[in-house]
Amino acid sequence: MAAQIDYYLSLNSPWTYLGAARFEAIVTRHGATVAVMPVDFGQIFAQSGGLPLAKRAPQRQAYRLVELARWRDHLGLPLTLKPKYFPAHENLAARLVVATREAGVDALGLAHAILRALWAEERNTGDPATLDEIARARGLEAAALFNAAESEAIKARYQADTARAMAANVFGAPSYVLDGEIFWGQDRLDFLGRALSKRAG
Repeated sequence: MAAQIDYYLSLNSPWTYLGAARFEAIVTRHGATVAVMPVDFGQIFAQSGGLPLAKRAPQRQAYRLVELARWRDHLGLPLTLKPKYFPAHENLAARLVVATREAGVDALGLAHAILRALWAEERNTGDPATLDEIARARGLEAAALFNAAESEAIKARYQADTARAMAANVFGAPSYVLDGEIFWGQDRLDFLGRALSKRAG
């Protein structure tokens, strides 16, 4: 039976962006399925004791930039340390990804394209027109997905996914959950790969 990974992410998270390509490669290599769940980390931080970036101590904010530069250079990925539109209003983008997942189409690719647009291309991913362009570039039926994203059913699903994350003890993004075990952060992807290998026997 194929492994399922519950993938809890923020569409504002540079760490999620930095891990995106490697995560996709791991999923492909192991034939795993992915439940793509952008969730409301504002609610999750309030429950788990986390702080949004603007409320963190100056030392922590400064070190975050050092680490982002290190990982950007290590991975050879384009990344703007202080993108023009960060933090983007991510509620619509998140619901668009949820709608894409519920439609059974490429939610993983769309989520990662949104992250790339914010962190590598300096595009405003809180802007509906930008999101429409990203979705269409992925070959998605953007109009239908936007309509779904505004529905009460998708809004409820987004909230339910956030509640599911909290019930699973998720506290940060990205979090990859396999058989109830949390792998938090793109720097834990090697451990996720090992767990998948072990699971396969």
